[in-house]
Amino acid sequence: MSLTGTSFFVVLVVATVLAMIGTIALWTRVRGPKPVRWLAQAVMIAVCQLTAISVVATWINNSYGLYASWDDLMGTTNNANAVAMPGPPVQRAKFTHSTKGGVLDTYFHGQKSDLSGQVLVWTPPQYSQAAYRHQRFPVVMLLHGVPGSPQSWLEHGGMPGAFSDLLKQNKTHPFILVMPVVNPGSVDTDCTDLSHRKVATWMAQDVPDLINHRFRTLRGARGWGLMGFSTGGFCAAKLPLQYPKVFAAGAALDPDPLTGDASVLPDARIRRLNSPTYLVRQAKAPVSLFLATSREDRLSPPSNITAFRDAAASSPVTVRILVLPSGGHNYHTWSAEYSPAFAWLSQWLAAPH
Repeated sequence: MSLTGTSFFVVLVVATVLAMIGTIALWTRVRGPKPVRWLAQAVMIAVCQLTAISVVATWINNSYGLYASWDDLMGTTNNANAVAMPGPPVQRAKFTHSTKGGVLDTYFHGQKSDLSGQVLVWTPPQYSQAAYRHQRFPVVMLLHGVPGSPQSWLEHGGMPGAFSDLLKQNKTHPFILVMPVVNPGSVDTDCTDLSHRKVATWMAQDVPDLINHRFRTLRGARGWGLMGFSTGGFCAAKLPLQYPKVFAAGAALDPDPLTGDASVLPDARIRRLNSPTYLVRQAKAPVSLFLATSREDRLSPPSNITAFRDAAASSPVTVRILVLPSGGHNYHTWSAEYSPAFAWLSQWLAAPH
């Protein structure tokens, strides 16, 4: 049973209700010596508390997308796969149909980064229509937070349905949506290339190689953009600055602090050189970045993105910021930012042609 599935949540709610009813019904019927009665009643109270806490914890997890699966919760996601199952190279990667929204699922090995990981892909309806048969499509890579996984976009982020709605309302270009794992092997580097783990190379070279090999994609930077939330938002702001020939635009939704995270990159020099705030001051290419947050988001306060905008003032980078009046660091806030984010990406990325 899926950790984030509706059926699991319903089972917990039913178990909580039954535990409460059973406790009320049996409380005065327990027989035996006083210590035995006390012990039985204590067990009943503990069962009620355990089931109630489980309901609340599951609701919080489903609302915030903290853990996408049982493996993610237990800390076993991809760890075994990274060693025991390196995955096939791009040429032999197989896509299978996911159970939701026509999403394709694959697991492959990147030859440039030497990393392996999951990638989900969704193509817009136009991709299969006769009128677009000979046209190539722009790509937006959707980057999840940490903890999380590509499925976070499906289970909690409302994709691809939320994007389909915007597409029907003509608020965005038709994009191929690509959801790669941002922490292959469950090791978070803030999408940074380290000597032993080249995650930036995985994101900017290996994943595009896979998608270009299997789909009709627009080539060049104006055919590729990024959108991410939390840690994924940090990466969406960072990667266009590091790889302007690959990504022309990025949309960072409630990003992690744009000066870097010492708990992820303890080395101060590596952290500074790979922070979006440092990179935007050194930028030479005219990429465009959209940064959004909420006044109530304590993990991504407005001061983070306004400071970044100030740092970009003398650079060729175009920056737009959006600060919502309310909302926390959660999917409710991020989904409210989808429409302006995709509109921005549609402005700076090419349409299918």
